[in-house]
Amino acid sequence: MNRGRHASLERYLAQAGAALSRGPTALILAEDAVEVGTTLRHHLAAGFREVVLLAHPDLLVDPTVEAQVSRVDFDVYAEDALVAAVNLMIPAVAGAWLYYGYNAEYLFYPFCETRNVRELIAFNFEERRNAFVSFVIDLYAGDLAQFPNAVSLEEAMLDRTGYYALQRKDEAAGWAAKDRQMDFYGGLRWRFEEHVPWTKRKIDRIALFRAAPDLRLRPDFTFTDEEYNTYQCQWHHNVTTAICSFRTAKALKANPSSRYDIPTFLWRNSIPFEWQSRQLMDLGLMEPGQWF
Repeated sequence: MNRGRHASLERYLAQAGAALSRGPTALILAEDAVEVGTTLRHHLAAGFREVVLLAHPDLLVDPTVEAQVSRVDFDVYAEDALVAAVNLMIPAVAGAWLYYGYNAEYLFYPFCETRNVRELIAFNFEERRNAFVSFVIDLYAGDLAQFPNAVSLEEAMLDRTGYYALQRKDEAAGWAAKDRQMDFYGGLRWRFEEHVPWTKRKIDRIALFRAAPDLRLRPDFTFTDEEYNTYQCQWHHNVTTAICSFRTAKALKANPSSRYDIPTFLWRNSIPFEWQSRQLMDLGLMEPGQWF
């Protein structure tokens, strides 16, 4: 793999060529400088064969970590920047698996402490599934006076309750219920919904998937192939994943309209995050399906 610095995503894809077809690849967009290094290390340790960092040209990254990834100069401030990048990647990696996320977001899956992401994908593919539902679980610092950007890996908190799902409707079919599809809500976007546009409140994301030539990612993180958007197959439950993310907490404390209205994210259902998959499964935030 031709790692190093690339002037654009198009140039990177042209140079990477067939090497990307092995997969899986993790595509990380750095919206700012917060925890970029730990995000890259986390996904390298998970077993992705290639990690691609989309970043502003001026962003400084730990050189020892940057040497292990492919860095691409990218307009990270464009509207739906990550969606656009994924849609550029899909035809180039068709047939291979791709994950996408932001900095200060960490992919977890059942038993990730002892099984790598390639084993997870192999199992899911045997189940004839081409995608995983990921639930974005908000993390936040307990002490905002000490951590004003709401980010602390050592003192990360999450909500143990307050999650729910609503049947997803099909506007084109007279608002009939979509088969095996639901919109999931909870976390900070639910508790502070007055500060979050209604189109950004759901927490489900199809973040790990097998690319196909005609597949397109929509701005709401669902795909044009409706089977990709289902949370399970027709005969039993399937594995789901979790993306433990400081992104919402960061945004709520950075946005002037919400910064001063939120003195703390703590409430009666806040608990420390243990950085392990067992806690997420015990809380019902991740499903092992038939993978034991």
